[in-house]
Amino acid sequence: MLLHAPAQPPEAGPFEAAAGITPGRFLLRVILSVKRVTVPAMLLAIVWQVGESAVPVVMGVAIDRALATGDTAQLVLWLGVLVALYIVLTVAAKLANRLTAYAVQLLQHRLRSTLSTGVLHPAGGAARAPDGSVVSVMTSDVARLANAGILVILPISRIAAIGFIAVSLLATHWLLGLVVLVGAPVAVWSMGVLSRRLSQDTREYQGLLASTVGRATDLVAGYRVVKGLRAEAEATRRYREASQETLVGAKRNAGLLGRFLVGSGAVTGAFVAAVMGLAGWFAVDGQLSVGGLIAAVGLTQALLPQIQSIANASIPNLAGGLASSARVIDVLRGADSGNRGPDDAACDEVAPLPVLEVFAPGATIRVEPGELVAVRADDRTAARIAATLLDPRAGGEVEVRLDGRAARELTADEYRSRVTVAPHRATLFSGTIRDNLTVRGGGPERVEAAVRAAACDDFAADLDVPVGEGGNRLSGGQRQRVALARALASDAPVLVLHDPTTAVDSVTEHAIAGRLRGVRAGRSTLLIASSPVLLGCCDRVVDVLADAPVGEGAAR
Repeated sequence: MLLHAPAQPPEAGPFEAAAGITPGRFLLRVILSVKRVTVPAMLLAIVWQVGESAVPVVMGVAIDRALATGDTAQLVLWLGVLVALYIVLTVAAKLANRLTAYAVQLLQHRLRSTLSTGVLHPAGGAARAPDGSVVSVMTSDVARLANAGILVILPISRIAAIGFIAVSLLATHWLLGLVVLVGAPVAVWSMGVLSRRLSQDTREYQGLLASTVGRATDLVAGYRVVKGLRAEAEATRRYREASQETLVGAKRNAGLLGRFLVGSGAVTGAFVAAVMGLAGWFAVDGQLSVGGLIAAVGLTQALLPQIQSIANASIPNLAGGLASSARVIDVLRGADSGNRGPDDAACDEVAPLPVLEVFAPGATIRVEPGELVAVRADDRTAARIAATLLDPRAGGEVEVRLDGRAARELTADEYRSRVTVAPHRATLFSGTIRDNLTVRGGGPERVEAAVRAAACDDFAADLDVPVGEGGNRLSGGQRQRVALARALASDAPVLVLHDPTTAVDSVTEHAIAGRLRGVRAGRSTLLIASSPVLLGCCDRVVDVLADAPVGEGAAR
């Protein structure tokens, strides 16, 4: 696993908050970021919803063609059609629900990864401790925003079902179909108007909630300081005031939600009652057959849950998603701005590469700016060197210096912003190949170059392929190459690679060795390895002799 901070501000991935982006555009970007999952789920959901709406149509046809005429063959035929329809819609419903749940979890993972990167590694390197409100954004706001990903699945499938119902009623009686075609959009639009105040208040309430959660988190984190100052009473009073204000906001928001549900229910009920009454009138007047009346009544009943779902679930979901989208944007913008001042241009200049020195038993290893240096040692010594480079303050016989200064005297952020260490063990997390490359990686061009340099192009032509839990869908060699690509994508000033090709075949290892120098051009690289192929591509090779005094060793 890549245990380091990036050498330069990381890309936020598909959810970066560009300057001037609106909550609606950001929400749309989030929704469309998992099209590979949501589009199949949407198609399956359409089959499911349209299939349910088609049941009364099939029953009406069966009554007219089989029961009314006494035709046994027609009865068997339409019963078979009904059974097949139920099987198809049941399977489609199950698959659509599973894909929907997966899409929500995937969005939550990506959003939290993006927020973690932005908050912990803000642009310009201006690291600062996140306040407690980030906890609320990372939990409730991310959950609401990810849940809004359903907006491209269920609402669209329900709109398709409403369209099917309208067309079916149009075939039953032209006026019924016309009423649904005109009335359904008007009813949905009316509910959208009713939800505006709810949307505005939802954002205000979520802000109050986040502030209260943040205050509670900060209070717990700083409890010792508060107790030392004997300010427990004052801290408690302030928290109670914030909590009370949030409670008032919660009651107000619940009241607005209740009024919206009552209003939308009235609109929906009136519309469906009008359609059903019109169908009954046509039946009494002889314009509809018995089967047509059953189909019309069944279709009208199927229309009610479709509109109610849009009113009671999708519109509040959209309101919550927009509110959370605005809060996530605020956090990402704060991370982008960091603590940058008027000297931003100077801060953005590329810092000179440091000189890395490693004093190990057996040799002194020196990596000049831009060099590719290899270290050849026994397994135990190589592991000690790599462990010290990963954490210079751990102590031991190995010492690390940057530009002559002991690395253990630097803060963790100072050291890791200049030195990136990719340990020997390749650890991936659940998600896609792209997720494993871009959470802490560079832009798309650098990721593409890193994928090629790590010889991942034979199995990673599609970066959106899932890798499984801990990368269990990939072979050992593939996992190791993805981990290497992740390290190369970071574009670190100094990159340390520890045995990056032990699980790959010789042909792939030759390919990696031939591409390593190109992808690391202009940067410094220390390669701890024993492979002759990798050693041959380096500028120098330092042999660390086992049990030799510090400073001794051979370089060639």
